[in-house]
Amino acid sequence: MKNMKMVCVAVAACLVLVVSVVCGSNAYAGPNPVVIMETSEGRIILMLYPKDAPKTVANFLRYVDSGFYDKTIFHRVIRQRKSPDGQQDGSMNIVQGGGYTYPIKRKRPMAPIVNEAATGLLNAKGTIAMARTDNPDSATSEFFFNVEDNPVLDYKQTSKQIGTGSFTGSTTMGYCAFGKVIRGMDVVVKIHQAKTGRSGGMSDVPAKPIILKKAYRPQ
Repeated sequence: MKNMKMVCVAVAACLVLVVSVVCGSNAYAGPNPVVIMETSEGRIILMLYPKDAPKTVANFLRYVDSGFYDKTIFHRVIRQRKSPDGQQDGSMNIVQGGGYTYPIKRKRPMAPIVNEAATGLLNAKGTIAMARTDNPDSATSEFFFNVEDNPVLDYKQTSKQIGTGSFTGSTTMGYCAFGKVIRGMDVVVKIHQAKTGRSGGMSDVPAKPIILKKAYRPQ
């Protein structure tokens, strides 16, 4: 009888441990969040990946749910340029938005978040990532779509040998990609093809305002 009680206690302890591990490691149980963007060029539908970038997804959804993105513009379009010999110059192909209204005026964002590029998605074609300054932990509301693969924006750790048994390393902090376009990539490409110029003291701004009318989660 005593042995049976000990077995029951052990089983109960194991169940508690399993439940705590599952709940603690998977705060985003269930389907991945979906966000719909209604733009002046058409609809874009996103799927987000909180298991890869939980803080980034939570931050993005706060802006979505508060209506912050509604009536903002896509204020920056970068097209990868080629040098005369046909080689890429290190630029990238992106469409950026989430921070300005028209006429060009910056909205006041919430506090910046930590950079999760080390665990986030790669900056592959069709992903959405957070824009930031040179400070890795400075992302707030602005995001960008990767119109092509942009590996230059990924988190990287490199090391090289500098002597017998000696190595030196470096880290490129990268930009955190946290979701993918699951419908409407043609709309992103169309925005990327817009004519651009200078406006509000910034370059690469679409000459004709491209509006993010509304961003929301489907009911």
